Amino acid sequence: MRAARKDPKARLYVPLFVLIGIYTGRRKEAILSLRWPQIDLKANRINFEIEGRAVTKKRRGQIPIPTPLLAHLIRARRRGTDLGHVLHINGKAIGNLKKGFAAACERAGLHGVTPHTLRHTAATWIMQSGVPTWEAAAFLSMSETTLTRVYGHHHPDYMRAAADAIGNRRRGIGA
Repeated sequence: MRAARKDPKARLYVPLFVLIGIYTGRRKEAILSLRWPQIDLKANRINFEIEGRAVTKKRRGQIPIPTPLLAHLIRARRRGTDLGHVLHINGKAIGNLKKGFAAACERAGLHGVTPHTLRHTAATWIMQSGVPTWEAAAFLSMSETTLTRVYGHHHPDYMRAAADAIGNRRRGIGA
């Protein structure tokens, strides 16, 4: 975040992109296309769906705003327009933030990090926190199968039942 704030050109939109990405686990395109009418600061909800957009496998979903993100969105809202994009440069939508994001990562000494890394981090943190997989999958707008296959090993209950079962096996049975 500090590295992202150091660039005068990108210091407003790159840090906000990182915050939205890390706290919502959404893909880059879902974040870049987000407009203020999709964010309800009173009800604390973000609707990443775009009306009229064809439904694809890359679902977007609607989620409650995570508490740490709310204050950042309120501040950003003061800088935005009622109908405009949440992430913008002088009111214009950001087409791509590859350069700004890459520059911030370079200043921070991070290698191999892409905007999609934020989604991976969010999923990992949610799983490490022990959230039930059905709820985590719904929040991240991904299938429970994918979440379990890719991030399941981060869950504190991963293989716990199997370990307990083998540990509680009575002697002499099956020997």
